[in-house]
Amino acid sequence: MGVATVGVIGVGYMGEPMARNLMRRGLRVLVHSRTAAKAERLIAEGAQWRASPAALASEADVVVSVVCDSPDVEAVYLGPAGVCSTLRPGTICIDMSTVSPQTARTVAEAVAARGGAFLDAPVSGGKPGAEAGTLTIMVGGAEADLTRARPVLEALGKNIVHCGPTGSGQLTKLCNQILCGLNLLAVSEAVVFAREVGLDPAVMLQAVSTGAAGSWAVDNLGPRMLKRDFAPMFMIDLQHKDLRIALTAAEQHKVPLPGTALVAQLLVAGKAAGEGREGTQAMVKTIERLAGMPTG
Repeated sequence: MGVATVGVIGVGYMGEPMARNLMRRGLRVLVHSRTAAKAERLIAEGAQWRASPAALASEADVVVSVVCDSPDVEAVYLGPAGVCSTLRPGTICIDMSTVSPQTARTVAEAVAARGGAFLDAPVSGGKPGAEAGTLTIMVGGAEADLTRARPVLEALGKNIVHCGPTGSGQLTKLCNQILCGLNLLAVSEAVVFAREVGLDPAVMLQAVSTGAAGSWAVDNLGPRMLKRDFAPMFMIDLQHKDLRIALTAAEQHKVPLPGTALVAQLLVAGKAAGEGREGTQAMVKTIERLAGMPTG
């Protein structure tokens, strides 16, 4: 089956630029979002609106979903007007949300029962990666289905990795979020410490960025902390949701994640301060509050 029509469900923070990159590849793109206004720019650029996941799935060769949490994915695929109610045999469904691995397996079974194929394919790279089409895509599912889906995924990302059977993409993304969360905390603490001991934090970041402490978080989040730029590349609310899923999976497998648990609690503190929709770099304000420093 060739890919001519791609349906994108969820065209918000990440889904909008991803849908736009599919359109740039010359694909016919159908869109649906819980909030219709989020699709207006894409429709103006040539995407076609569909009123429900079911209506979209009835026409699409490939369905791409990018929503917030496990219940949202279940509603998109399994609800009364969901994808599985109209899915055509041979359709590839790619869920690029970050959700529970068990949700991925449940939805995959329902898609397979309709004759479709399912890939769980969460991403890393945030909004900049979505806009540039350079996302890292962690894929769970059958390798043959990934081969069929590659023309779509290559419009969205540069590092497409087959991680194993269904659910493996989500498990790999949880590893990614554990690493991101602890790096976030490390950069926040280093910036606050530098200020309090009389260093210029900008000079400190320059000094450490090319050594053993260098990381994506140092290069991208550290400067934003110094500029007090808390616009989201990835929101605190979403990072906390991802770590909550990781901690639940870890408990099921009896894996202790003490650092992850600490980061999750610090993210809750940021949410309590009204910073949940700010970028994750706003964690520096939580560390500043703990240190008795002003956050303005």
